[in-house]
Amino acid sequence: MIDQINTLDVNALSALKRSAHDNSPEAIKATAKQFEGVFLQLVLKSLRDTVPKDGMLDSDSTRFYEEMGDQQMAAVLAQRGGVGLAAALEKQLMRQAGLSMPADGQATPPNLPPLPAKASVTLPNLPDGVSSSVPSAVSGASTSSGDPQRFVDALMPQATEAAQSLGVPAHFLVAQAALETGWGKSELRTADGRPTYNLFNIKAGKGWSGATVDAQTAEYDNGVAQTRTERFRAYGSYAEAFQDYAHLVQQSPRYAAAMGQGEASSFAKALQAGGYATDPAYADKLTRLINGNTLRHSLLASAR
Repeated sequence: MIDQINTLDVNALSALKRSAHDNSPEAIKATAKQFEGVFLQLVLKSLRDTVPKDGMLDSDSTRFYEEMGDQQMAAVLAQRGGVGLAAALEKQLMRQAGLSMPADGQATPPNLPPLPAKASVTLPNLPDGVSSSVPSAVSGASTSSGDPQRFVDALMPQATEAAQSLGVPAHFLVAQAALETGWGKSELRTADGRPTYNLFNIKAGKGWSGATVDAQTAEYDNGVAQTRTERFRAYGSYAEAFQDYAHLVQQSPRYAAAMGQGEASSFAKALQAGGYATDPAYADKLTRLINGNTLRHSLLASAR
């Protein structure tokens, strides 16, 4: 059943996405419950933020999985009735969709065409800080839009596989790809506009025999940025890009200290110390992005 959703179950989420294309009572009910789950998760997060975080087990990784647990708890609470937000939201969405809600709670659909695939529904007034749009169950994924949510959705599977070989959390790699490409918006392209899939801006050295593309880049010399034209690698897919990145980190002694790192700052500093980038603030930028709310919220939304 769609309303038996596990926030970490990709198949269950896919079922909700498929049903969201139809103007069906089941989809509206499931979406309302999912939305209440998001609201309850924000409540749990606010409560957890009041707890001091100075214990021996406190780290980026534990905080991340702690939030994943809170997300699932919020979803379970929503499925069991929650605070009544889902029920009120379901009634309003039913009215907007032209569906009736008889006493038995089963909606009767009229003879209306289904909603278009990218339709949106306006929700009732909600507390500050809560989005008033339906969760992204009907939107596609694209890494070139600069949208963090779509970026994470598109790349997390490839990042997870590459991260396992490096012994680091997958979101570290997603964050680095986001830093290098501006969440996909500045991804390198060929002269005729085709994608290179080079998410990590890896240059094509003498040992590279694959496709390449020339592009301008900012390089720092004694802390001063200079624009240069460099040759970069081009791949056939994002999967190839992640595989090549993992191979580079594994095979180069310069990046050995980055292997197996579970702390964002240690991972970022190891890459910078190995010479991954000439920007003197590279490690700080990567650490802030890994620990930032933009990536955190996108990861949690992607897991729903």
